[in-house]
Amino acid sequence: MNKLKFSFIALAIFSSQASWAGGLLTNTNQNVAFNRMLSREASIGIDGVYSNPAGVAFLKDGLHLSLNWQLVFQSRIINNEFPLYALNQNNNSTTRQFKGTAFAPVLPSIQAAYNWKKFSFQAMFGITGGGGKCTFDNGLGSFEKIVGETAMGVTGLAQALDGASHGALGLTSPAMFGKKGYSFDSYMRGRQYYYSFSLGAAYRVLPELSAFAGVRGVYALSNYYGYVRNIKVGNVPLYTMLDATKTGSADIELNCDQSGVGFTPVLGIDYKTGRWNFAMKYEFKTRMRLKNEAVNQLPSIGNLPQTLGVMFVQKGMTPAQAQAVLTNPTVLGAMKGIKEQFDQKIDEATGEFADGKKVAADIPAYLAIGAGYSPIDALRINAGFHYFFDKQATAYQHREDKLKRGTMEWNAGVEFDATKTITVSAGWQNTSYGLTKEYMDDKSFVANSNSVGVGACIHLSKKIDLNVAYFHTFYSHFNGDKTENLNGTILPYKADFTRNNNVFGAGVDINF
Repeated sequence: MNKLKFSFIALAIFSSQASWAGGLLTNTNQNVAFNRMLSREASIGIDGVYSNPAGVAFLKDGLHLSLNWQLVFQSRIINNEFPLYALNQNNNSTTRQFKGTAFAPVLPSIQAAYNWKKFSFQAMFGITGGGGKCTFDNGLGSFEKIVGETAMGVTGLAQALDGASHGALGLTSPAMFGKKGYSFDSYMRGRQYYYSFSLGAAYRVLPELSAFAGVRGVYALSNYYGYVRNIKVGNVPLYTMLDATKTGSADIELNCDQSGVGFTPVLGIDYKTGRWNFAMKYEFKTRMRLKNEAVNQLPSIGNLPQTLGVMFVQKGMTPAQAQAVLTNPTVLGAMKGIKEQFDQKIDEATGEFADGKKVAADIPAYLAIGAGYSPIDALRINAGFHYFFDKQATAYQHREDKLKRGTMEWNAGVEFDATKTITVSAGWQNTSYGLTKEYMDDKSFVANSNSVGVGACIHLSKKIDLNVAYFHTFYSHFNGDKTENLNGTILPYKADFTRNNNVFGAGVDINF
């Protein structure tokens, strides 16, 4: 039962991670100008309040404002294969495909800057982490795997009890546990938003050099809701093995809100020389501790012997006979194994979502470097590099130690003034995570990718620009094959992970 519980709670973490572009916990697409070009680290524009804050100091004096809206569709696909899947009474195939869908219809961001002489005073609001809701209507492969293993364990206990009672209990009959297999109902929904507000200022130290310093406040707000109900082993509802008087005694229900506050210092520099521009930004690690407010229901097997004793007496045994069966060495060994495993793992299984607990969830430090070149006035070519210091950001139970390295991104983009009214642009970005099979499971599901963005900036007037864009991410497949040791039997568990991502955006830039 503890394995069942652990798998379900792990699912909650995975289902919440609805990032758009960037690192494990960071959304870098904070402006539609990024969506249409994918390389803005060395660009001079109002979107630089996020991507190149030092460069904003080179804009004209006055107020500059950017209002952005994005719509995100994302799906996550896992193809599994496991021998025990064949015991599912509703689907006896050993292969499964599990698909989660995430949809964020409104993801806003605002950048503003007021330039005065050599100064640029800047502010931004955006969703720099999370950013949506993800739903798994039928759970995950690792979850069903644990249900299958639990069914095998319950069947084994039934066999031990029948052996100790010389068949008097009839637990292994077809009407009880003799019909091999399992069934269950499950649902999970995760929602995660990291709301951010930043303030900072840039200063033109020299005509060709500017520097920036600022701070971003981050408010994290998440909710996880889901359940596992109607678990049946053979023809027996599992609740009858825990507390026959309560039909929900074997149900699992998670309802947890998490919230936390963190602060991110940000530094930047921009250097212009001729037709070249070079820029760099560094965001420090954000220390984040999420506080849980939860109303969770988790099953307990602590009263299993008493429940079985009552069941045996109801079947016609005397209390002495029931006690003899329960103290049989084989039965004691089976129940002891379940109990010890339960007690050993209960903190791991429930700890991250326990009511009142604070959970480590640092946002990694982030370095961005960019270069831009304009061979002619109408053409601008950019290239950039990102590095996220994932291994230095503390996560729950130090999951960061399982990574090989931090996330690396390379990008390139180009924009061309096709006419006085329209600027067209396109870009590419490669994202490479430091993944390992140990890190890659249902609670940490990402995949390396290549993204392509296209779009246009329509100059409606001298003071108003309209940005429109679309970008798509092509994810690779990650092989997460592992083995499971089930009572000394080694079983292969195959897992293939991938995603699909689409983002549409529109934004208005206003220069007052």
